[in-house]
Amino acid sequence: MEYTHVEGKDQGKIVLYALSTCVWCKKTKKFLEDQDVAYDYIYVDLLPEEKQEELEEYIGKFNESLSYPTIIFNDTHCVVGYKPGKIKGALKK
Repeated sequence: MEYTHVEGKDQGKIVLYALSTCVWCKKTKKFLEDQDVAYDYIYVDLLPEEKQEELEEYIGKFNESLSYPTIIFNDTHCVVGYKPGKIKGALKK
């Protein structure tokens, strides 16, 4: 799958799963960029259906409701939704 990489400070593996039409996803992307954090993102809704299902299976291990945005940190924990305080806290781990 094609992830888009955003340059910034390395804080481990950070992946944002987002929807292309979601205002909260856009705010989350901007927040991460304002923090000067390196991360990858992918718009789940723009993928072919079989790729969406594959990603949703993975995302569901961290976020059972499959809501967006979902940010997964180092394949161990996540922050769901636009929550700047929680995202900042997760960046320090």
